[in-house]
Amino acid sequence: MTRPATTTQEAPVPHGTPSAEQLSDPQDGAHRQDGTDRLPAQEGIGTRRDYHALNAQLNLFAPDGSIQFEKDREAVAAYLAQHVAPRTRHFDSVWDRLEWLVAHEYYEEQFLRAYPREFVERLHHTARDADHRFQTFLGAFKFFTSYALTTFDGAAYLEDFGQRVVATALYLGRGDEEMAEQLVAEMLSGRFQPATPTFLNAGKAQRGELVSCFLLRLEDNLESIGCSVNSALQLSKRGGGVALLLSNLREAGAPIKKVQHQASGVVPVMKILEDSFSYANQLGARQGAGAVYLHAHHPDIMAFLDTKRENADEKVRIKTLSLGVVIPDITFELAKQNREMHLFSPYDVLRETGVPLSDQSVTEHYDEFVANPRIRSTTISAREFFKTLAELQFESGYPYVLFEDTVNRANPLDGHVNMSNLCSEILQVNTASEYDAALGYETVGHDISCNLGSLNIARMMAAPDFGGSVETAVRALTSVSEQTDVAAVPSVAAGNAASHAIGLGQMNLHGYLASQRIHYGSEEGVDFTDAYFRTVAFHALSASNRLAIERGERFEGFERSSYADGSYFEPYVAEPWEPATQRVRGLFRDAGISLPTVAQWEQLRDSVREHGIYNAYLQAVPPTGSISYINHATASIHPVAAKIEIRKEGRLGRVYYPAPHLSNENAEYFRDAYEIGPEKIIDTYAAATRHVDQGLSLTLFFEDTATTRDINRAQIHAWRRGIKTLYYIRLRQLALEGTAVEGCVSCAL
Repeated sequence: MTRPATTTQEAPVPHGTPSAEQLSDPQDGAHRQDGTDRLPAQEGIGTRRDYHALNAQLNLFAPDGSIQFEKDREAVAAYLAQHVAPRTRHFDSVWDRLEWLVAHEYYEEQFLRAYPREFVERLHHTARDADHRFQTFLGAFKFFTSYALTTFDGAAYLEDFGQRVVATALYLGRGDEEMAEQLVAEMLSGRFQPATPTFLNAGKAQRGELVSCFLLRLEDNLESIGCSVNSALQLSKRGGGVALLLSNLREAGAPIKKVQHQASGVVPVMKILEDSFSYANQLGARQGAGAVYLHAHHPDIMAFLDTKRENADEKVRIKTLSLGVVIPDITFELAKQNREMHLFSPYDVLRETGVPLSDQSVTEHYDEFVANPRIRSTTISAREFFKTLAELQFESGYPYVLFEDTVNRANPLDGHVNMSNLCSEILQVNTASEYDAALGYETVGHDISCNLGSLNIARMMAAPDFGGSVETAVRALTSVSEQTDVAAVPSVAAGNAASHAIGLGQMNLHGYLASQRIHYGSEEGVDFTDAYFRTVAFHALSASNRLAIERGERFEGFERSSYADGSYFEPYVAEPWEPATQRVRGLFRDAGISLPTVAQWEQLRDSVREHGIYNAYLQAVPPTGSISYINHATASIHPVAAKIEIRKEGRLGRVYYPAPHLSNENAEYFRDAYEIGPEKIIDTYAAATRHVDQGLSLTLFFEDTATTRDINRAQIHAWRRGIKTLYYIRLRQLALEGTAVEGCVSCAL
């Protein structure tokens, strides 16, 4: 179906935070003793259908063939008036509300008392006067169902968007009024959005941790396995996603105490972990989620992959645990030469070299391991391995892939990166812990936690102070790191205290490019991505350098990093640089954003060598999910999956979400990810990757005609282009015969 061009203009976007008049409620003040409003009866089906039906019309063409964006804006207004307003508790003043929330154990008291009362009140008024508006129904729905504070019985709302922003800013500001004000400005403008755990939990008395993800390594003994399972439970109940490294566990059939054929291998441990994550969740707010990573040259690798097969035996089938494979360069070389690949016993590697398999480059030591008769190995076809990998990704989207040597060539710190996280963007060095027989720590190693937050690229390109916005985001995330002390898992606490690691991400690349009439993956699109991420890297490093100077402290191990010897900066000081295309040069010039010069990079390099940086890791680009909806941004830096996205939201059923910045005039710039194809997505990510010290969560999209060979070709292209990790593989689903709807936007676009 062809949609004719139109000149329909977007109508004003409705308020996301209802005004006092909108919230006036005849039953206001009639509160139960537990503090909840005496709410009107549940909205009837006809009322609910008002906003739901309006949103659904977004997916139906208007008589003139245009997309009915105004219907979605009407849905926002109806949702706020019909659902949110009658369920919102009112207070006479800012401090009446805050003192009630503290007294009834909804808010912590300490973060409020760190500021003068007048300042707290003024900041709330500033947020109210900012007149925040949700631009889509799904954005409003997501906020009120997933983030807004409610009474313990869920009957009444105790926060609007501005109040959640202020609570987050005050909590992260820790008494610094200027910092709190800057954070409110950055969040309300949409330039910066903390990740879900931070935005959901900051300031609340009943909460989980503020950090997003945790990474744990297992060693080849039962004590380490037992402690890691307990740690996974403790972290999962606090709201984090947990990834675990299995590469050091001895393979199935390996000896235990010299008795042959005793070890059970990695699969039983995976089953234990899967059951653990299904049990522990964050007060029911977020389901437990875990991932496991295994090296491609581990003898259990094929059994590991087979656990995701649809026809796998239930005794070994893994349903909810995510899988990741660590692949070194040598694996690709062996496949290219059509050779067998050796799989090495981790037990023997450790016994022979004194270094765990996970902590050394298999590419570098491959021939040495093969030649050593005391290191047992088996062989499989390297090409068969990659074929199996593609088959599994075709079936399930798993496993994730970490390109081991690419990651470690780019790693600025001393040590070996051997795993990633649940979303494949965290790439940090870890160290092993040692345990006694009573499961106590003999040596506390460094496991990984990383808190996340993302900048909105479109909003940043309109920022009055680009560098200042980046610095505020870095300081906010650093505050999360400094306020995080997961005492229940000492190795995570020790790693966080040593590194102060953060993960500053990005979102809305496709939305911004389309708003500027630039095709995603085009020469100009890739050029912009390179220039933008280069500029963010400069300002993020500058901010961390200033933090190190202010605190008189740098991350542990700085002196052994490529920052300390200056080699990190070599690509930036080698020669003058500017964007390759005139269009991109004009975008930054017109926005008043200065691109860092060689002289500025040299000055930063010299300051970093003298004073250090505070954060061991600064950037990581997550997939961004819910925060993209509430921020009105396209997710992460990948293309949209659809111009009009269809989501299923609980009992509400289907909800329609228009791509941010999409209009009836620019739809041609919103080709979806399946149309764009993997190569252009990979090329775009490659442009960003060189400026990101950790990883980027990269999903590849294929049309329903794709084969496993297409997936293998994309993997090879990603490896050659310097991509560090691959997240999911997505195939477009075949439309069910007979389900096409005449006039359906998502069917036709």
